[in-house]
Amino acid sequence: MKTRAAEKTDAALQELLRPGQSIALLQELHILTREGKLNQDSRRKLKQVNHLFGFIEKILQELPASPNGPTVVDHGAGKSYLGFIVYDLHIKALGQGHIYGVESRSELVAASQALAQRLGFDRMRFLNTSVAASAHSAVMPAQIDLVTALHACDTATDDAIAFGLAKQARAMVLVPCCQAEIAACLRQGKGLNLKRNALAELWRHPLHTREMGSQLTNVLRCLYLEAMGYAVTVTELVGWEHSMKNELILARHTGRPSTSAAARLVELLQIFGLESLLHTRFAMPMHNLGAAPVKGAEI
Repeated sequence: MKTRAAEKTDAALQELLRPGQSIALLQELHILTREGKLNQDSRRKLKQVNHLFGFIEKILQELPASPNGPTVVDHGAGKSYLGFIVYDLHIKALGQGHIYGVESRSELVAASQALAQRLGFDRMRFLNTSVAASAHSAVMPAQIDLVTALHACDTATDDAIAFGLAKQARAMVLVPCCQAEIAACLRQGKGLNLKRNALAELWRHPLHTREMGSQLTNVLRCLYLEAMGYAVTVTELVGWEHSMKNELILARHTGRPSTSAAARLVELLQIFGLESLLHTRFAMPMHNLGAAPVKGAEI
């Protein structure tokens, strides 16, 4: 006979679970205890997982019907928590659709493959490769519906965006992490920039350089996505209190590139002395630029 405390714990779990959510999967992912119960830590994890899925579910529901179901690619998948949750709560019930997890660590890929087999999640595929190389994999379909990258470190988020553009992704869900590339670029020209313009005071101190680089990176990413034909929403990934990386970028393909976003992107790159990235990280077709590139003031 259950104690009153056990009954209250079970009731709390039922309130948090989404319809049809697999207890076995949550145990395997260590979101619940081995006994399938809640504790303080697992309660927080379950809320976080389901909150993130709420954003993804809305996008999946907006996708046009397809005879083969949605295709989802999760970059920097790690232990593939996100892919398994999306499969369990959406793909499984559809009876169609595929999820591809991209991860460079072979041991995590092997563990994910074994878990998918144990659970009968037979429309999940795991690729042992980098985010940048995954676009060229013969396993990947030519067109992808949804690209996700949860805490893909530094430029891996940019590689995920490049993948999404190459695969004509209908939507992208990105939680950037450890944006170091642009901070390093700002650091290199700091002395010269301080002599030219007071704006460089925003990143004179090392802590501010890191924070400014992170903020600027995500602003440029959003402008780039808009310039390439996506409607972008930026919000907080509320509930992931354990992480300082709490910015969520949602991008939906519209097919209407924004020339004003492209002009602002070029202008910012010029202002911060990052013009070289226009030919690499933020390369765009000339027709996306509309008029001639903006000649913004240089620092």
